[in-house]
Amino acid sequence: MKSILFALVLFTTSLFAENHELKEAIVKIFTVSKVPNYATPWNSSTRRSHASGAIIAGHRILTNAHVVANETFIEVKRYGETKRYEAKVEFVSHQADLALLKVDDETFFEGVTPLKFDGLPEIQQKVSVYGFPTGGTSLSVSTGVVSRVEHTRYVHSREIFLAIQVDAAINPGSSGGPAISDGKIVGVVMQQIPKSQSIGYLVPVEVIKHFLKDVEDGHYDGYPHLGISTEIMRSRALRSVYKMDEKTRGVLLIDLSERSPLYGVLKKGDVLLSIDGNSIENDGTVAFRDHQYTSYKYYIDKKQVGESVTIAYLRDGNRGEVSVTLNHVADDHLLVNTIAYDKAPKYFIFGGYVFAPLTRNRLMRSSSALPQLRELASEWATNARDEVVILLKVLPAEINRGDHSFSLWSVDTVNGKAYKDFKEFVSIIEDAKSKYIILEDSEGVMIAIDREAAKAVEEQILRRYSIKASSRL
Repeated sequence: MKSILFALVLFTTSLFAENHELKEAIVKIFTVSKVPNYATPWNSSTRRSHASGAIIAGHRILTNAHVVANETFIEVKRYGETKRYEAKVEFVSHQADLALLKVDDETFFEGVTPLKFDGLPEIQQKVSVYGFPTGGTSLSVSTGVVSRVEHTRYVHSREIFLAIQVDAAINPGSSGGPAISDGKIVGVVMQQIPKSQSIGYLVPVEVIKHFLKDVEDGHYDGYPHLGISTEIMRSRALRSVYKMDEKTRGVLLIDLSERSPLYGVLKKGDVLLSIDGNSIENDGTVAFRDHQYTSYKYYIDKKQVGESVTIAYLRDGNRGEVSVTLNHVADDHLLVNTIAYDKAPKYFIFGGYVFAPLTRNRLMRSSSALPQLRELASEWATNARDEVVILLKVLPAEINRGDHSFSLWSVDTVNGKAYKDFKEFVSIIEDAKSKYIILEDSEGVMIAIDREAAKAVEEQILRRYSIKASSRL
């Protein structure tokens, strides 16, 4: 009996030591950030927040990108200690909502055993979430199980990647904290569904490992993007139109970017059958584990930029196969880039007319954005047009009377000339010699600006509206 009790004591002591060692690798992160205002792009505000992170190999701290987005100053504090250390962002993936921090003072890492990574957890596997949620200052640990693994839209980037759904309690301040199972990281706390009953999401270890491998060369490339649009093929009639028999499954290719590696190789109306030998189902999913399916994007997301992929396809009833190199990311293909962080918004003021590139940051902050602008956000960039420029607003002055109601207006041409991007748009105006600058949209609506008069009142308008500079390019 004594030997059994002695063994039990040893086991309990071992668990306590292991748990304490794990906690020492948990970090509280304090961030001061400069938040840009996309409605008045010359303005910004300051915000303070706190979140969580974990020490991993290489004297690095793993956390969320949204924890340090637009940061101006970062401090970190280890579990059980009071001293704060200044930290800096080493690498960040706003797409996958992940970041690596470094601390120059090596004493911060003394006595810490870095946390290691496990594989993708199974459904109903138990996980413990570590972090510093609001409501207290000490470390919090909540426990739950994995309820779902599938592609989900990440709130921070609005992009879709693999995610883990858990029922552990996740609250503000928990972001960036590790989700632990059997002593190893299986995910990073990312987001929760507001007003839900303990439904939270983790960035899975697969996505974390992709990020870490990406930055091994000292540069972050991002996730490759095929630059295609597809349609699911659940309709039997639609499958018949494209000569798919009962055993053939896939998705219909309906559009391609000019910069897609498949452009000129595949064409609209082809049916994508598989990626690297992994069959695509009619609903656009692929099996990634036994009896578990997610978006076919899964097998593209697993690739690094520069790697190749093999796609099998059906055309007029005949099967084919093509291998291409994934050299582009989403922003190479999109007319309106993905959500941007860590950079001040661009603008150009001329005669009180405020111009800016159309950004998803602006669209997501405006419920009044015109449907036409939202449609542009779904279009591909071309070699001739890489950005959309909008008249953001008009700062009322005598020179622009009659145009004060214009806002969020897409400009197609300047003095009858199309532009490639915002930089060229500004150059056309600054280099113009004509008496008037004529702006026109796709429907023929025009604005005329007296060029010399606009230059003459520039300083006056900037002073009136307390704007330091007429542009940020």
